[in-house]
Amino acid sequence: MTITDHELAVAAAQAGAEVVRAGYGSALARFDKGSGDFATAADVEAERVIVELLRAARPDDTVVGEESGRTGSGGSGREWLVDPLCGTLNFAARSMLVAVNVALRSGPESGPESCSGSGSASGAESGPECRSEVVAAATADPFSGEVFWTDGTRARVRHDGVDADLRPSAESHLVDVNLDPPFPNDPAFRAVRLLANRHFAERFRPRVLSTTLAVAWVAAGRRAGYVTDGHLRDSVHFASGIALCRAAGCVLTDLRGNPLHSGTGGLVVAADEPTHAALLGMVDEQFRTGTGTP
Repeated sequence: MTITDHELAVAAAQAGAEVVRAGYGSALARFDKGSGDFATAADVEAERVIVELLRAARPDDTVVGEESGRTGSGGSGREWLVDPLCGTLNFAARSMLVAVNVALRSGPESGPESCSGSGSASGAESGPECRSEVVAAATADPFSGEVFWTDGTRARVRHDGVDADLRPSAESHLVDVNLDPPFPNDPAFRAVRLLANRHFAERFRPRVLSTTLAVAWVAAGRRAGYVTDGHLRDSVHFASGIALCRAAGCVLTDLRGNPLHSGTGGLVVAADEPTHAALLGMVDEQFRTGTGTP
């Protein structure tokens, strides 16, 4: 029996998660990537296992791995985005806040080369005319054993072989703010300045998870929202979480309230419209005043 795309994404994420879990707490080799970033042997091995599984099941598809880059001819118009260990700094410091992300992007314009020159005048972000979209994705938590997955329509979480629907909720008032670079909208916007905004403190409670597991948690109702800067269209880190949130019915825009990947970049995702409007208003204060600290 041929495995479906979303089950393949789940299986691949679980396979990577097993590698990550097995390597936790070990003295792993590190591979410098510059600017203070690095990969561990667990990143590399998890990606190898994931890519091998995907290539065996879908030999005609392209695979883009964070560590190994792009492989495959790309002739099928299908592209797997693989983030084998999101939260490497956490993992290396023996913190269990990490994720394994696998997403399948499909469409006639799949791949970055098809969207060059589109978007804003700066060409910084791809425009909505790039119609490829994520049609299956999975985010695995190696330590809880949960896998958050979507087939492009449903958004569910699997634990011990049992699936349950993801239901966004703003009840927690917890909002994750990504403080990791790059910051392409600096100095007009810096996510860290949200933490000094008195309106933010009055309505929300900040969290800094430093892994895109936090994006999946918005879809699951464990976070009210998430805010990050960055150009994310081709990001192996964010593709899965964004797809999960879309399928779960969250509200997603770029930092200026426009459709994702349409120019400014960044991501404001929230469990509901009021939460999204409040976060977007605080982000807009920064773009208008340059401080966002009323």
